[in-house]
Amino acid sequence: MQVASKGKLLKFSRRSKLFRLSRFEKGIALLLIVLSAFMLLPLVYIFNHAFKPYDELFVYPPTIWARQPSWQNFIELFNITSGSVVPVTRYIFNSLAVAVLSVIVVTLVSALCAYPLSKHKFPGHQLVFATIMLTMLFAPETVTIPRYLVVSNLGIMNTYWGHIMPMVAVPVAVFLMKQFVDQIPDELLDSARLDGAKEFVVFLRIVVPVIIPAVATIGIISFQTAWGNVESSTLFMQSEQMKTFPYFVQTLTANMANSVARQGAVAAAALFMFIPNLVIFLVFQSKVIATMAHSGIK
Repeated sequence: MQVASKGKLLKFSRRSKLFRLSRFEKGIALLLIVLSAFMLLPLVYIFNHAFKPYDELFVYPPTIWARQPSWQNFIELFNITSGSVVPVTRYIFNSLAVAVLSVIVVTLVSALCAYPLSKHKFPGHQLVFATIMLTMLFAPETVTIPRYLVVSNLGIMNTYWGHIMPMVAVPVAVFLMKQFVDQIPDELLDSARLDGAKEFVVFLRIVVPVIIPAVATIGIISFQTAWGNVESSTLFMQSEQMKTFPYFVQTLTANMANSVARQGAVAAAALFMFIPNLVIFLVFQSKVIATMAHSGIK
């Protein structure tokens, strides 16, 4: 048995890439592992910070690990609204609904905008694309008043569309998707049309599969933007029932008599805000890398 196990170990050693590396390459690999562990420290801190009791939240110097993990911060977070008409679960539901709907609408609108700009070459298409790219230079503060006027005139105050519509126009999304659509040969689209395929079928069966990496990337960006957005709740929502979780987090420590009160609830809320973004990025990270490689973004 020992001879057989030694044989298997020797066979694994010969096959493993690690044993075929030079000393310099092993040193680089070790350095990268150390740097990766260092980059993970903020994530470890966020998770442990949410489980720290109050006497550990303010200890100096601050520690990464929770010595006595507790659920007290999460209990405090959900008990804050126990006497209120609007529970904290309502804010979380609003945020999830707005984030999911924003991802769907933004990716759909961006793809439908990028396809004709890339393949139909209508008169003025270059001017339209240049105008879209120009809007990337606008600071968010400069379009606050136009956004308010649009939402007000559309009559979508205190609705989910009031959250979503101000985030629909994403120039970066149009640019990334156009980069992918440009790579599709025109001959392929023409042959599909000659076979009798309608324009919507061409878009759905040929264009969409090619731009899936860009769709995943734009989905992540749109979700992060919508999930952490406070502006729409502040400007467009007068009803407390239509406001989102980031707005609720922002009000946790407002008008408090000292800087200690509710800090445990804030730590738990920070973890709630972080987990969805982490999960979505881990699921679609390969698509994000493919998008960066195709678009030339380093």
